[in-house]
Order: sequence, then structure tokens, then C-alpha cells
Amino acid sequence: MRISFWTINLPEDLLIATGIAFFLMFILISFLSWMEKEYRASLRAALLSIIVSFPYLINALVKFPFQYFAGWILLSLTFLTIFPLLVPFKGFGKLSEIKPVERLDERITMFSRNELKEGTKLFEEFYKKNPEKFNDDSEFRKLPGLLSGKALYADPVIFAASDAYFEVCKVLRNGADEKPSERKYDIDSKDISVFIKKNAINMGAHSVGVTELRDYHLYSVGGRGERYNRVYLEENHKFAIAFTVEMDHDMIGMGPDAPTVMESARCYQHAADIAVLTAKMIRNLGYSASAHIDGYYKVVCPLVARDAGLGEIGRMGLLITPKLGPRVRISVVTTDMPVKTDKRNFDPTVTEFCEVCKKCAVVCPSKAISKEPRKKINGVLRWQIDQEKCFTYWCKVGTDCGRCVAVCPYSHPDNLFHNSIRFFLKRSYFFRKVAAFMDDFLYGKKPKPVKVAKWLKVKVQ
Repeated sequence: MRISFWTINLPEDLLIATGIAFFLMFILISFLSWMEKEYRASLRAALLSIIVSFPYLINALVKFPFQYFAGWILLSLTFLTIFPLLVPFKGFGKLSEIKPVERLDERITMFSRNELKEGTKLFEEFYKKNPEKFNDDSEFRKLPGLLSGKALYADPVIFAASDAYFEVCKVLRNGADEKPSERKYDIDSKDISVFIKKNAINMGAHSVGVTELRDYHLYSVGGRGERYNRVYLEENHKFAIAFTVEMDHDMIGMGPDAPTVMESARCYQHAADIAVLTAKMIRNLGYSASAHIDGYYKVVCPLVARDAGLGEIGRMGLLITPKLGPRVRISVVTTDMPVKTDKRNFDPTVTEFCEVCKKCAVVCPSKAISKEPRKKINGVLRWQIDQEKCFTYWCKVGTDCGRCVAVCPYSHPDNLFHNSIRFFLKRSYFFRKVAAFMDDFLYGKKPKPVKVAKWLKVKVQ
């Protein structure tokens, strides 16, 4: 049946179809959220299915004065609202890619400073050169520390498992740098690149990318273990292969409780496995190769992964991957073996969304993530976390927290629903504005941590 408003036909079935479409869409979101154990999001989506579809169905099915006029206005507003959200539009401004202008000194990082022992020559040298860091570092040294039995979220079993993963990483470092085989094979760069990627995926990598090794990828000076104070000159390797490993959504969601450090450690070890085995394979073919893994990095992994086309750097300073957000751990292999590099397409939409979202900054327990716009730091326009605040909190709770990773909208599970959201985030300026609000509405601006699973609660005496 068709009704008429002036000279325009306004079909009742279009109102009904629109109402049913909205109803089914939010019911589907509610169902998927329930399956993901996101009960708040499920309930709110179910309520939206009724609230949003109600005006369309009432207008089509209930007779009232000015019904046709109201129906036309409703459909017009719907079209005018949805059209900008779905039509590709990059935005009003233009964000250009900013690259680092200098290398990072690894000795400045918190992991390096944590290894300094009071009373040693290295300790005295560092704080004589960097006296402004002494007070902040004195604070974290007063606290229990990572994986300490006296930390706030200490768990003897989970911490034992976490430490075991890190200990395996230490063993794997022995295979990070070795001499290549004397026999060198002449290999097609395209074929070996495909092989390396497929083999890494087969070993459990989520994504793999290849880039030319750039000067700013390398630390200027080593800062951990036997590499402390070692000056890195020009690397003889020309290429870098970056691997990402997925961290479990629920395990990371339990942070800052103990399971998050266990999952983090597991993925560091898994990423190390892939890198060390890949480097060994390349050396067996007669080429030089180094694995850059937990505790043994000569490169800044997020920058390498970014340039290899695996993601962009977000507000929290971590790599934001297209399908998992920051919910990954990274390892890298550098080599002189000719490999085919991947084309990097700078994606400004991640930065634009981070400017709107700010959820990681709001949730951060230590207030280490800035809510402010990007600032120019060492010639680079970017966000920089307060690493002292972040690490001090880690030393208090005994874990690496992970709240920023868990709540990032890009960290939602890799499925059809969330990938659809990511699709439009990448293409629509207006959708990015609305998506940040909707994520807060469904999941909360400060989502609560996931409850620790029963299998992780082991009674000990």
C-alpha cells in the first residue's frame, strides 16, 4: 500500500522496512556482544533495537494527525544522518606522515633503567648524566616490582608461568645472532618473501611485513644486558621483517590483574620463537640475520612494523594493527638477504580516531597517557606516554597492566561485526566521530576489567 504526501509517494512499507532493519541490526549486535561476554553492550544494543525502530513502526502502523508529513521528515532525517556516515570522505584536514629524525637511546627506556643496580658504576654514570630521572626512578625502586610476590596483584602460579615464558625468551636470545652458513644460495627475492610470510603464519604469526631497514629503526646505544653502552653504527643489514602475534582478548581484558602479564609473556615468547627460527633459516641459506626479541632489541619494533605496513602508531605509543589494534606483540628479523619489501600506505585515520577517542588516556590507572593533542617532541609531532608513571604503576601491581590495550576500540575481536566498523572507520570522517561515541555508549568510557577465569585461580599453600 502506498500513501502520498503532496506530489511525493511515501510508501508505508519503506518505513516498516527501515524500522525492521534497525531492529535486526541492533539485535544482531546484541547477540554478538553477548557471545563476546560484553553484557553491558548486549543490553544496550537490545534497548536500542526497540528505541530506534519504534518511531518508524509507529509512524507506519498507527494513524495520527500529520502522519504523512512526520513520516517524510523521519525518512529524510534518516537519510541525511546515515549518508555522511557511509560515504567515503577522508576529512577536512590533511595529516602528513611524520618520521623520526633521530635514533632512540635504549638506555633511557624504563626496562634499561630498571636493570641498573645501586652502587654500581653504570648506575652512577647514568644518573650523573641524567639527574632529572633520579627521583622518578627512586619511586619505582621502592615498590615490589614486576612479578614480585609482594605486588598488589601477585599470584604465585600465574607469576611462575609468566616468569617461565620470559626465561625461555632468555634462552632464545642465544640464537638471535649467529654466523651464517658458509654456502650461500642464490634465491629469488619474491619467492623467499612469500615463503617467509607463509611459514611465519603457519607458526602462528598474525601478520608479517617487510621493509627496508632505516636509520631511525635502530637504537643509537644499547641499554640492556651485555649490550649496555654498545654504540650501534650503520647496520650491515638492508631489510627488516616484522611479525605480530595476537594476544588473547579475554586474557588482556583481565588486566591489570595477573593474567595480563602471563598473556603478554606468552606472546613475547611466541614472537621470539618465530623470529629466532626465521633468522636461523635465513642463516642456513648463507645470509646474515639477527632476531630482535624480548630483552634483545637493536631496533624499535613498532617503527619497523609500521614501516612494514602492519599498522600505525596511536595515542598510547603502540602499534595499532588493522584487525587487532594494539592487541599484539612484535618481533623483528633484520637480514642482508634480498627480500621483496611491502608497500606502505600511510593511514591517517588511526591518528584522527585517536584524537577523538581518548579512551586509553581516560582508563589508564597511572594517568600516563596524554589526553591532549599531539605535540612536537624531538622534531616529531606525536603523543608520548609518561613512561615513568606507567612503569611505576607496573612495579606496584606486579603486572604490565594492559588496560590501554584492552579498552582500545581497535582491540575488539577480529570478526565480521567489528571488521565492518573498522572498514567504515578507515573510510569515513563522520563515522569516526560517531563510532567513538557509540563505543563509549555500548562498552562504557571506562570499561571494567574482565573477571579472572576460574581455571586461572589455583589454590596454593
